[in-house]
Amino acid sequence: MTAPRFHGSFPRADVSLPAPLPEVALLGRSNVGKSSLLNALVGQRIAKVSGTPGKTRALNVFEAVIADAPLYLLDLPGYGYSRASQGERRGFRLLLGHVLRRACLAGVVWLLDVRRDLSPDDRTMLEAFVAAGTRVLAAVTKGDKLPRGQRLERAGALRDAVSVEEDQIILTSAHTGEGVPALREAIGALARAAHPCGGRRES
Repeated sequence: MTAPRFHGSFPRADVSLPAPLPEVALLGRSNVGKSSLLNALVGQRIAKVSGTPGKTRALNVFEAVIADAPLYLLDLPGYGYSRASQGERRGFRLLLGHVLRRACLAGVVWLLDVRRDLSPDDRTMLEAFVAAGTRVLAAVTKGDKLPRGQRLERAGALRDAVSVEEDQIILTSAHTGEGVPALREAIGALARAAHPCGGRRES
């Protein structure tokens, strides 16, 4: 696996990146395990794992090769943090809106905690994806926190709640590695299926 490269942390989503590669955004509720799963995906520690929700406040960009597909990973801040200020919430909404309009965006990996029902913030995210026509892979995280039968049942319930096809939702655990190879393949397929990215950027 080619070592990923960090391109920077940006307060705005209109950043121009060095090469016109497909982009895949990762986002989810605060404390959903995004940093741990991102590290598992690339096979090394590139994202800082914090026990404090809401620590990531900007768009972190990494260049990587996943399942033989060169791409950019756009790591967004977690949403739904109860102590976030109104200004921080507004800033996230603006950041998300610009990310979803980026010319090279192939789709999003939307992280959902296997133990949690959809929150109002999750439903707002789903509405944003639908409105933007964004392709979605749902990664159900923390699968190791429940017995197998229960986590499969919960993953099925989440699939119904977000109305995605069976191959668009993957049960994962960054701790045990469950589902990580399948998620890599799905992300690679998402990038390869993206329309050619000709360098037009969000302004």
